[in-house]
Amino acid sequence: MSAAETTLSPSDLLETLGIDVDPELLVLALTHRSFAHEAGGIPTNERLEFLGDSVLGVIVTEALFRRHASQPEGELAKMRSATVSQRALAEVARTLDLGQYILLGKGERRTGGREKDSILSDTVEAIIGAVYLTHGLERTRRFVHTLVDPLLDAAAGLGAGLDWKTSLQEASAEAGLGAPRYESDSEGPDHARIFTSRVVLAGVVRGTGQGTAKKHAEQIAAEEAYEWVQVHLAATAVQEEPAEGA
Repeated sequence: MSAAETTLSPSDLLETLGIDVDPELLVLALTHRSFAHEAGGIPTNERLEFLGDSVLGVIVTEALFRRHASQPEGELAKMRSATVSQRALAEVARTLDLGQYILLGKGERRTGGREKDSILSDTVEAIIGAVYLTHGLERTRRFVHTLVDPLLDAAAGLGAGLDWKTSLQEASAEAGLGAPRYESDSEGPDHARIFTSRVVLAGVVRGTGQGTAKKHAEQIAAEEAYEWVQVHLAATAVQEEPAEGA
């Protein structure tokens, strides 16, 4: 796993991150499965991603719990979902120019892998995992806050967009449409799979979304369905208004 395979040197990334990371862990955190496959099945960043996802979740949950003492569990869950979403973490990655450091296979490089939300967000989580193994929880907490504090500050004002799936479920119940049902399928090779998700309300598809991760596709579909439900609720309210003079 040579650093020469990346556009920029990992040492430059360390300067951007503002923290030292074990060199072997850093290279591992930057190793996408497409590169590992072409290199004969070397280790990928997926185990570090798994670890980093859990560490990130704990840190963000604690921060939200302390910052929003009066908010109920449901609202905190929405804020957490928005803060650690694929889209949000991909934007964090772009502020670090992280795509230029990721070890990608030829196919992913040709198809714009350095800009894919799924790859960028997964790499952010892998780096958090590497930082945790290098420094432990307290130092990692400070590092994570440098990455996500702007997201934490913005989360409280995002409303329904905090978590479209939860917002849709609540709106659907209000409209008497029952619980949303999700149908998903995918196509393409493992390292470049595209998911299509559909939201079914009362037997009718009301939202469709595509993404490089199933959960991302479901959120896009839920957003579309949520907008439909809001229109439905408004139309129902108009119909139920008593006629003038009645």
